[in-house]
Amino acid sequence: MATFEMVMPRMGESIMEGTILKWLKEEGDYIEQDESVLEVATDKVDTEVPATHSGKLKKILIQEGEIAEVGKAIAIIENEQETSTDNNSSTPTDTSPSSNDINANQSKTISAEESAASVQATKPESERFYSPLVKNIAKEEGISLEELEQIEGSGKEGRVTKKDILQYIKSGRKPVVSASTSTLSSSKTPSVQVTANQNDEIIEMDRMRKMISTRMLESKEISAHVTSFVEADVTNIVNWRNQHKNKVKEREGEALTFTPIFIEAIAQAIKEFPMINVSVDGDKIIKRKNINIGMAVALNNGNLIVPVIKNADQLSLLGLTKKVNDLAIRARDSKLSADELSEGTYTVSNIGSFGNVMGTPIIMQPQVAILALGAITKKVSVIETPAGDTIGIRHKMYLSHSYDHRVVDGALGGMFVKKVADILESFDIKRTI
Repeated sequence: MATFEMVMPRMGESIMEGTILKWLKEEGDYIEQDESVLEVATDKVDTEVPATHSGKLKKILIQEGEIAEVGKAIAIIENEQETSTDNNSSTPTDTSPSSNDINANQSKTISAEESAASVQATKPESERFYSPLVKNIAKEEGISLEELEQIEGSGKEGRVTKKDILQYIKSGRKPVVSASTSTLSSSKTPSVQVTANQNDEIIEMDRMRKMISTRMLESKEISAHVTSFVEADVTNIVNWRNQHKNKVKEREGEALTFTPIFIEAIAQAIKEFPMINVSVDGDKIIKRKNINIGMAVALNNGNLIVPVIKNADQLSLLGLTKKVNDLAIRARDSKLSADELSEGTYTVSNIGSFGNVMGTPIIMQPQVAILALGAITKKVSVIETPAGDTIGIRHKMYLSHSYDHRVVDGALGGMFVKKVADILESFDIKRTI
């Protein structure tokens, strides 16, 4: 009989820990390898975590509402068939130099302590460690660092947990506000006194809604938003898709939508205008090598999430079709990993799916531009032909391009969106998929 430690998996490049939302299995339950065992929340996504081994869930080490560090054991799985010479085979290897006689548990503990110490070292303004989730809640509730320092923590070494800060908010806060903090707070987060009437319904924002609210406000404060509009004739694309969508469905089992076609055009345009594919770091511009395109997906609860198609320029149209469908389906089923929501370099939002013809989208930080795709509508248009101008019915749409005027001037922002329109209008109706 062998026992295995199931550890908190790495859920994103910058994510150090997550909060256990719910255990889907109880102690004593038998679980299959890769079966979902628990739900975890990070500052980027809520997701289910699968079992690393099959067997009996012998012991749950981290309870619901508690924080688990990446690489830390969260449960013990017991398997009667498997044998193992190393009970910690599922634990990530400690990369620090060590002698062979140091056991795996000691290595794991040292690694976790070093990880926490490195995070503390990046925050010299406080000697106390705060998780990304706790800091996000504090930010959303307007809790200053001075006030946060006064909250009594129930976690390891007095750490403030999610439960601690939520309890603090419920029990009535005791704000400690300095003059400088007060000025900054009032200038950044102006509030309006709102009174609910007797027949009004009060709805609490969920965690994702609060996160979206915070990030959108931050983006408007960080970036100088400017929006340019271009109308594109997509008649050839509409006719081509009508000819091929049933074939693709029968052959590949995939729905052929307009989104992958638009993403393909955007990726091509980024190659010609690479200074759209950048980020700002202080007074430096980081020019991104990879073209990672995020696509906004509307969830069933009305919220939005933005999964990322990495290296979109390297995928064929069929590959983009499969990727778009896969990410959209798993986004609505809350099956995305944190990695699939990170490292985007440019974002597209299909507002046309809601019947909107144009809009002014907000930039996803730390990107510098975002493109909104309007609804495709039929219009009476002047058509230029070798024999002269004529009038006909064409399928047209507006492209709304918002960009950060700190580093993207009107010429670049306007030329880029015009290039996307040109690529769409010159779509080859003879191409195959």
